[in-house]
Amino acid sequence: MIIAVVSRKGGVGKTTSVVSLAGALARLGKRVLVVDLDSQASASLSLGIARGELAPSIHDVLFRKLPAAQAIRSTLTPGVDLLTASADLMHADVELAPVRNRETKLREVLAPVAGSYDWILLDCPPSFNTLAQSALVACDHFIVPAVPHFLAFDGIQPLIEAAARLAGRYGRSSGFLGVLLTMVDNRTKSARAQASALREKLGDKVFDCEIPVNVRLAEAPESGQTIFQWYPQAAGAHAYRLAAVELLHRTGQEPADAEAGEPARMPEALPAPAAVGPAALPLAAGLPAAAAGAVTLKAPAPALETTAEAAPQLDADETAGSPIN
Repeated sequence: MIIAVVSRKGGVGKTTSVVSLAGALARLGKRVLVVDLDSQASASLSLGIARGELAPSIHDVLFRKLPAAQAIRSTLTPGVDLLTASADLMHADVELAPVRNRETKLREVLAPVAGSYDWILLDCPPSFNTLAQSALVACDHFIVPAVPHFLAFDGIQPLIEAAARLAGRYGRSSGFLGVLLTMVDNRTKSARAQASALREKLGDKVFDCEIPVNVRLAEAPESGQTIFQWYPQAAGAHAYRLAAVELLHRTGQEPADAEAGEPARMPEALPAPAAVGPAALPLAAGLPAAAAGAVTLKAPAPALETTAEAAPQLDADETAGSPIN
């Protein structure tokens, strides 16, 4: 299954969503490949690759005929592999311009390795350039992350329509899976109103799960790990666990399959769920139970209790805005 995470706007949690969903899916027993298509290489840096070690990258695969298998590397997160980006991608539009059916190039180079992974997550640049269009042609489905702000929502419908036209050119359905609300601060009336308006407009094309404002998500990239290694009890980690389970359901897969897969088994004891959004969420008492298929729609649950180790409480309210891309 290939999922593109795409947005025309930067700063909406796109890279954080790719990296965190990869970590959550790996902990559900899935083998995951992250493909970084952004010249800023934020996903690559977030997964522990130093800027001076980005080569070989997806640029070499696309333009220098390097097989994708030779550019893929492991990361500090068990079950997650990476195909890095590099600054060379800044010129990708120019290099792809003379290529016939250029939007299919990415799909062609990923085809030989696609069968080795349960999930391939594409981190797209914050625009609708040729690389983003190539990701939409290569993917089975795409997700649009968005923060609950008026200007962020304004560009969602044009993006969905452009993706549908692009898919039509290649005889495919659009593959739009839904909008994932990120950096949600339900303490503000504006955020609640904007989220409600989007749900009214798009209906079930908005994920039930919402990702709260959480400083730990912004801190995790510096560690070179996903939030699940860096601060697994954070509200952001819990929200992305739920988002991963919902992703499985939306794509017709059962989380029960997650019990297989040794490199990414969930810990035995997980904290009880916390509320991560105003809408009904697919909450479960813990991921092993959710993995067994016991995901039901419930009202938001109370905040997590602190543990005997004096672990911090879920810190959804800890910061007003996280500079995550």
